[in-house]
Amino acid sequence: MSTVLVVEDEAAIGELIAINLRHAGFEVKLAADADIAQREVDRELPDLVLLDWMLPGQSGLQLARRWRGDARTRELPLIMLTARAEEADKITGLDAGADDYLTKPFSTKELLARIRAVLRRKAPEALDAAVEVQGLRLDPATRRVTRRVEGEMREVKVGPTEFRLLHFFMTHPERVHSRAQLLDRVWGDHVFIEERTVDVHVKRLREALGPVQCAGLVETVRGAGYRLTQQLGSVAA
Repeated sequence: MSTVLVVEDEAAIGELIAINLRHAGFEVKLAADADIAQREVDRELPDLVLLDWMLPGQSGLQLARRWRGDARTRELPLIMLTARAEEADKITGLDAGADDYLTKPFSTKELLARIRAVLRRKAPEALDAAVEVQGLRLDPATRRVTRRVEGEMREVKVGPTEFRLLHFFMTHPERVHSRAQLLDRVWGDHVFIEERTVDVHVKRLREALGPVQCAGLVETVRGAGYRLTQQLGSVAA
């Protein structure tokens, strides 16, 4: 399930967009201004942001530029929502870093089509791009996992399933994933295996990460599942 952050200061419009997106299968978070939006993004990166141009305080345009200037949010998919329909405004929005630009009023069907199109365009980049958390670097292109420990670059030896599991965790940090969700996203919904199989592979992944002092990145959330934390600590068994 993809997460969409809707940054919209008009509550009625934001709620309407949220209802339609949830009905279409998206997880939705709402932010009424740029400060709230920044806090949400700092806490957990969404899969896509719907960003209103006109916001109280800092504008959506300024926020887009800030995100594009930050390495963590540089590739964050952005669709600008605005009542500004002039060509010059669209160019300004796109130049600020928006992946697409939708003028109000717009239909739900068009909005969903634009969201899916942006996510499709971004998906290959996300799959191929190297990701890094706490110095642990995973490169899908070379299938290597590395981390510098005491001045020496060390390679983490992981099996293909653990590699896919780690890649999923690292591209969705701080989110809690149930065993069923992990089976669906990592193994595929067509595979019928026991949920406890996830525990076995998480254990193997932690053991592989131990020599580079990263076993603590993969946390157990009791009664809920697992998450990859961006703060190294002790392992919750």
